[in-house]
Amino acid sequence: MKDGFVKVKGVSPALEVGNVAFNKEEIIKEIKKAINEGVKILVTPELSLCGCTVGNMAENGVILNACEKALVNIMFATSNTDILVFVGCPLAYGGSVYSCTVAIKSGEILGVVPKLGKMPFLKDYIKIGDEKYPLGTDVLFKCENVPNLVIGAVIGDVTKSTSPKDSFLCESGATVIVNPSSSYELVTSDKIREATFISKSYLYSCAYVVANPSESESTTKNIYSAHNIIAENGEILAQNKPFETKTGDTVSEIDVNYLVSKREKNGIHTENSSNISFSFKLEKTTLTRKVSNSPFFPQGKEDLKLRCEKILTMQSRSLAKRLTASYSSGMVLGISGGLDSTLALLVCVKCADYLGWDRKKITAITMPCFGTTNRTKSNATELCLSLGVTLKEIDIFNATRVHFNDIGHDENNHNVVYENAQARERTQILMDVANSIGALVIGTGDLSEVALGWSTYNGDHMSMYNVNSALPKTLIRHVVAHFAQSAEENVKNILLDILDTPVSPELLPAKENGEIEQKTEDIVGPYELHDFFIYNFVGKKFSPSKIYRLALYAFGDKYNEDTVYKWLTVFIKRFFTQQFKRSCSPDGVRIGSVSLSKSDFDMVSDFSYKTFLDELLENK
Repeated sequence: MKDGFVKVKGVSPALEVGNVAFNKEEIIKEIKKAINEGVKILVTPELSLCGCTVGNMAENGVILNACEKALVNIMFATSNTDILVFVGCPLAYGGSVYSCTVAIKSGEILGVVPKLGKMPFLKDYIKIGDEKYPLGTDVLFKCENVPNLVIGAVIGDVTKSTSPKDSFLCESGATVIVNPSSSYELVTSDKIREATFISKSYLYSCAYVVANPSESESTTKNIYSAHNIIAENGEILAQNKPFETKTGDTVSEIDVNYLVSKREKNGIHTENSSNISFSFKLEKTTLTRKVSNSPFFPQGKEDLKLRCEKILTMQSRSLAKRLTASYSSGMVLGISGGLDSTLALLVCVKCADYLGWDRKKITAITMPCFGTTNRTKSNATELCLSLGVTLKEIDIFNATRVHFNDIGHDENNHNVVYENAQARERTQILMDVANSIGALVIGTGDLSEVALGWSTYNGDHMSMYNVNSALPKTLIRHVVAHFAQSAEENVKNILLDILDTPVSPELLPAKENGEIEQKTEDIVGPYELHDFFIYNFVGKKFSPSKIYRLALYAFGDKYNEDTVYKWLTVFIKRFFTQQFKRSCSPDGVRIGSVSLSKSDFDMVSDFSYKTFLDELLENK
């Protein structure tokens, strides 16, 4: 249960239609198996004690009595255990019989939820055996020692229902919806179910645990496939594909803390309905769910291709709007031969083509100085010539040396003054050239640099519009690679070499062999780690200790504990101390769900990072 993770399971126990005794034993087997797997919440299909295809025989007194006795047996079977089980069965109430799901934990029935439809609003008690238990359509099961775990139940095939019950339960406080379902299989059913629970879990910022009947149900009319699904906030965490296994075992971990943070971010107000309290033994949950080590982009080739193309379109169209709104006659940018300025140039080219402008209205300026290498300078020059933009070379050696002389700085002292003077000289040139031709200076800094403050204040930190500000470094690499695949051969070869060049600000002299001396990732840490930190800290609002744990899980053996801890500490310190740069950053369009723009992220510049470092140290 640590960090809000709760292990859940949907299962379709082996079944004989109408044979309650057999079905009861199979359910008990599945309960014992789930306990060994560390599962805390187990969901079985609708009418799992007798079979959803039992038809009118569900109303027969023999079946009803057998189901009641079976529930008592299951209660005993869960004694001295720490699992919450939802069992489907018919129960008689008020002269009628209803399909219900019964919540059983630690040898006790917590409550009973009847199927919506015949009685949309009901709150009462129902007798099972010699005892009475809470009965209600709006009953919620709230965990006392995991405050964000609140469970609601919806019975039946929700893909065929327009009922607002899911919404009502979530608005009443439910973070997890269990769905004992009875959805039969058609050739398109699996896609419909997937789409339904992706959209519903995203819309309500909740999780679904769906259990459907298996092929052991009657096939007189339909066939069932044990297509069980666990979905969370628009993502399927796990599923048993139709007919994949006979019992449909589907296990994953729901992050209820994340779901609550999403609701807070989206301004979703919840007001608790009728709650039944229970508690779990607090223990560390072993993760089996996929935790991506590259959360900013999809893994599938086709999905990644579509994502990159859409990003380029969003960047270029937003730039086009800014250019026309400001009555600008061109674009100016510094081109270094690095990833960020390369993508910015490609965006400018797409923007010019979209507007019907001559590409010569793009003025790309290379400004070599002390740390510039032949490789990056050559790539920058050849790329500009191949794309047909206006290329200017303005070396800043003399201007920087004059500045050093003016302020009394020794050129042999390669400190922060030595580095930043070059960056500020370049920005001054870009601004003045842009003024001279009525153009805008296009910024190149990316989201990773924005988060870390890895820029020179009023140097590369500043522009008139930044097209890269919402893209992390790891994603920029993929967008450039995508552009390369459809580019002319000479442009493709240049882009591939740029992709193969170490990331560097090139502000320190190169090595004697001409190689880059100053490698960014040696100084601030691997960008793939920092982008993972950014996504989970800013986007998901996870605590540092939770991010630390997830990073070790996501990256496997690539980084050890000391390495992750070191760079996470660097991230925390830099993220907070560099806020002053973000407070006066240029405009840039939002691309994904994570943004650090002034309008999206509000934090004072003198916020202390100590509480976050303490949390990491105390809980890692």
